[in-house]
Amino acid sequence: MPRTTTSAAVPETTRETTREPTRGPGSEPTVDRLMAAAARAFADKGFHATTTRDIASGAGLSPAGVYVHFGSKEELLMGLSRTGHASALAAVREAVAQSPTPREQLAGVMATFSKWHAEKYEIARVVQYEHHHLTPEHHAEVLGLRKQIDAVVRGVLEAGVADGSFTIDDVGDTALALLSIAVDVARWYSPTIRRTPAQIATTNAHLALRLVGAAA
Repeated sequence: MPRTTTSAAVPETTRETTREPTRGPGSEPTVDRLMAAAARAFADKGFHATTTRDIASGAGLSPAGVYVHFGSKEELLMGLSRTGHASALAAVREAVAQSPTPREQLAGVMATFSKWHAEKYEIARVVQYEHHHLTPEHHAEVLGLRKQIDAVVRGVLEAGVADGSFTIDDVGDTALALLSIAVDVARWYSPTIRRTPAQIATTNAHLALRLVGAAA
């Protein structure tokens, strides 16, 4: 994702200090409702402007109900950030695995990443624009996931340069440009617009190939 330039593993100490939401017997639907309500509120109002009462109301709970499952509003943000980034990372890795050549891989990654940001635009807005409100420990974990996504795109670009498929001046700058195009979809996309997620995905895949000199 934009503003990341190198790959890095998530430190073990970061994983150990991250609290998971409380999920007792029968609690999963409630946790899921809280996560969905938080995603809507954070995407609409931003992290700081969203209150615990906003989230609870959106989930059909009392404000106290939030704290049964999450210790703070920031923990909700972290839950969304972790699951959102992990989902996006899995999607781009799968896109690479399904294609045999760098050209097809790049088209697949760009289409998949763009479509993800359209179909999941609420969580995508939170993932992309609210992560700086996380604690330093949580932000370090999320940054590790962002760097892994960046590394996937860089790997495809490097493979394309190596086999002569792509003409690129700088792999890092090109990766940043491509990721920025896909990420920006979350900012402007709405289910009410004329273009569908699939159409956006196709357009951005073709654009990516033109940017690397591999258009058909």
